[in-house]
Amino acid sequence: SHLTPPIVTEPLDLLDATDFATFRALSDMPMGMTGHVVLTALDPERPATQSPIVIAAIRDRIGFDGLLMTDDLGMQALAGTPYDRAGRAIAAGCDIALHCNGNRAELAQSVEAAGRLTPAGQARADRALAHRRPAEPVDLAALIAEFQGLTA
Repeated sequence: SHLTPPIVTEPLDLLDATDFATFRALSDMPMGMTGHVVLTALDPERPATQSPIVIAAIRDRIGFDGLLMTDDLGMQALAGTPYDRAGRAIAAGCDIALHCNGNRAELAQSVEAAGRLTPAGQARADRALAHRRPAEPVDLAALIAEFQGLTA
């Protein structure tokens, strides 16, 4: 999905039994990410990231109520400007629009279009943040030595 959106043509019953089953088993995770894939059984016109129909399926059919972020909107699989891409993703129901690659002006467009978290999105973000754990102590010298041994 870096250059063009993959198109999945499997029928909905097969998606439910296979692809969606995996996500359903993980539906209690605090965060999830959409993909720029077109699922023709749900929405033949729009990639999942920008499809209210697919986002509704993620929430209702799969049962995911965690923080939902987009895949990188800087990829070329989505049409339009960074503003368009982020705006369509948020309008579809994503909580957070990620724009990981691009220049500062493109990033600013994405931020402007995404706006602030909705109250529901903020609640999901708060729940996700509550899952954080303190970092484990690290022996930096040992890690550097291991890295040097692996790259020598």
